[in-house]
Amino acid sequence: MSFKGNNLFDRRKRRVRFDIKRAENGRARLTVHRTNLHIYAQVIEDATGRTVAQASTVEKDVRKTIKNGGTTLAAQEIGKQVAARALKVGVKEVVFDRGGYLYHGRVKALADAARETGLQF
Repeated sequence: MSFKGNNLFDRRKRRVRFDIKRAENGRARLTVHRTNLHIYAQVIEDATGRTVAQASTVEKDVRKTIKNGGTTLAAQEIGKQVAARALKVGVKEVVFDRGGYLYHGRVKALADAARETGLQF
């Protein structure tokens, strides 16, 4: 029997967030959320509580180029877009918040694409 918030995903998520809060030093946070069909990424400034940049496979212009949002190719495209939008606003350094997801597959593809575009983390 597992209690709410005590399964492996939630425990991993709490552990990752604790490490991020300790290491952020005023940097913005690049968060990732994924479902079977889509992937979402946001750059959040925790000091002000504002979302500075975001990208997802739900957006109309992305859906024209990518037919399936649940692939690593879609994750790479979203990583490039969120990094470009963050750089446009002036955010160059971020802390990567993978939530409770393992750093593998689509999450890793998004992070690598954001790094290649110019975000530092």
